[in-house]
Amino acid sequence: MNPPHTTITNACRGSLQAWSETPLRERLQFVRELRYLLVESRDELTAVACAEVERIPYEMIATDVLPTAAACRFLENESARILAPRRISGRPLWLLGCRDVVHRRPRGIVGILGTWNYPIFLNAVPILHALVAGNAVIWKPSERTPKMATLLHELFLRAGVPAELFVLLPATRDGGETLLEADIDFLHFTGSEPVGRKIATRLGERLIPSALELSGCDAMIVLPDADVQFAARAAWFGATLNKGRTCMAVRRAIVARPLFETFENALRALPANGLSILIEPAIGHPSRRDATFEPNLAVMAYDTLEDAVRIHAESPFRLTASIFTSDAIAGNELAAKLRVGAVTINDVIAPTAHPATPFGGRSAAGWGVTQGVEGLLEMTVPQVVTTRKGKFRPHIDAAISGNPAAGDVTTGMLRLTHARRWRERWSGMWQMLCGMKNVGKN
Repeated sequence: MNPPHTTITNACRGSLQAWSETPLRERLQFVRELRYLLVESRDELTAVACAEVERIPYEMIATDVLPTAAACRFLENESARILAPRRISGRPLWLLGCRDVVHRRPRGIVGILGTWNYPIFLNAVPILHALVAGNAVIWKPSERTPKMATLLHELFLRAGVPAELFVLLPATRDGGETLLEADIDFLHFTGSEPVGRKIATRLGERLIPSALELSGCDAMIVLPDADVQFAARAAWFGATLNKGRTCMAVRRAIVARPLFETFENALRALPANGLSILIEPAIGHPSRRDATFEPNLAVMAYDTLEDAVRIHAESPFRLTASIFTSDAIAGNELAAKLRVGAVTINDVIAPTAHPATPFGGRSAAGWGVTQGVEGLLEMTVPQVVTTRKGKFRPHIDAAISGNPAAGDVTTGMLRLTHARRWRERWSGMWQMLCGMKNVGKN
């Protein structure tokens, strides 16, 4: 295996310790300033984004600028609580005198391979979380959004992020290869499942951990008691948002058979918007299972809830799902049966951008999370620091002296703390005390 390239990480390494040791309240100053800059630069941001990825300005505000600003505020308000050292209470008898504290330490240098379909939000959030957690960031943006990447990078620097801690690589394929070979400590990737598999293989060879946000083929399940017109409108929105270029877009509508015809008619009555509808009414008919990045929607019927769950499970992409029902309890019970990262009941897509909730998939949709408490912790590693009082260490003394009394100490502790009957527990206590008295003797 070739050694990692260190050229692009040298400057980061040199400044990383000072940044990680900077008090969190000082690191957070750039987050508040960035939030203000997002508001002040909204017109420039939307103009650049719309030119590069053909988006509608008001849609860019709703899907990118607004949730990014919300993510900033979440970090401002909650980071201190999330990253605070956590004291462990309650310890086994054999660890009396220990004081354990779990610290969240930064991973080091975080590489971010960015995406283009939501060029502000999907890139800014992991960058924010990595920097707030005390890491340095090397970002390789998508080849399709080089101007947006430059502008967003400039906003971070204007907000106060030291340039040596946030490196922008060229928005080229070669830039991606460079990052994968660099001396990084963690990688966050947003993109397609085939590319994600290749990245995972390369990182696995180097034992570099990662978070992979990959493709989706998400389903909407319409229960018999749902408002069918409402569900159809939501399916249309979920399939056509951003011209279908959304990983959690609604690709499959699994509709209770009594509502099927009404749902189909309601769907076809809505504006075409490029939507391609595939009707699959028969149970057992091959359904759409593959991830696409176009406004495609497969509509299929089910007879029983078990059928719906089975159809849902036919796709290996386990990102998100939605359920439409007038019975919140039934919706939550069904959600527990769906092996996906997030389930929305009576809505699609928008709630997943809540800044306090984690986002991530399972199976072919990837692993790891971004956003929320878990997303911030993803950019750290736990470190346990244990301090023990006194000098009584029977495990050390027994190892040195070879005294078999050590066996009485541990066996006595086992009986005292875990035996079924009180009589054996008392006997275990005396065995332990006698062993502790004799363990230091030669």
